[in-house]
Formats: sequence, C-alpha cells, structure tokens
Amino acid sequence: MGRWHDGAGTLTVPSGHVGLEIATTYRARRRGLLGRDGVDGAMLITPTNSIHTFGMRFTIDVAYLDRNLTVLAVVTMRPGRLGMVRPRARHVLEAEGGAMAGWGLRKGVRVTVVPTRAG
Repeated sequence: MGRWHDGAGTLTVPSGHVGLEIATTYRARRRGLLGRDGVDGAMLITPTNSIHTFGMRFTIDVAYLDRNLTVLAVVTMRPGRLGMVRPRARHVLEAEGGAMAGWGLRKGVRVTVVPTRAG
C-alpha cells in the first residue's frame, strides 16, 4: 500500500472508478470538506478513525476502512454531527450523501486507492 501524500488519485469501487482527493497531513485532514458545497468523487482522510460534520454544508456518506481498505461501516451524516470512533478503522472515505450506495460500498467490500503520481 505504501505511504500516501496529500493530492489526488483514483478510488476503485464495485461499480468502477471514482476521482479521489487524499488528505494525509494534519492541515488537510482538519480542513477536509469544510466550507465546500459538494465534492466531485470522494475524499480519503488518513490516518483517522472518526470524523465530524460541524461546519459542513451538505450531507455526506462516510465509509470507515480498516488497514486493508476493507469497509467496516458506511453511515450517512447530516451537518453538525459527531461520528462514532471506530477503533479498527485506519482511514475514512467521504462523499456526497447517497453516492456510496450507488458505488456498491457496504460493509465487507474492499476498495483500492491509486494515488496520482506528481510530475
């Protein structure tokens, strides 16, 4: 799997491929999707095992992933909520509410992340 850096990539889900933003630094993870009106594709926040939606402008789907990128749980969160801490989770995927069901993401599904190489 290697070590990821802030940037972009591709997320492979059961229905195909999705554009991905990757947030690995403290600053990028803290900012996440705050202040946005939507997201094109998904955002991977790593490492983390919990998120919140305080300051969010839209409902999001959240997939908690273990170290092997297997989905532990998928939840939909409205703005202004505090998510549960998932002790086994190492990464969190965020997308617009309803997107993950269309992608076929559910507990037990394994995803693949391919970062875009810079330069």
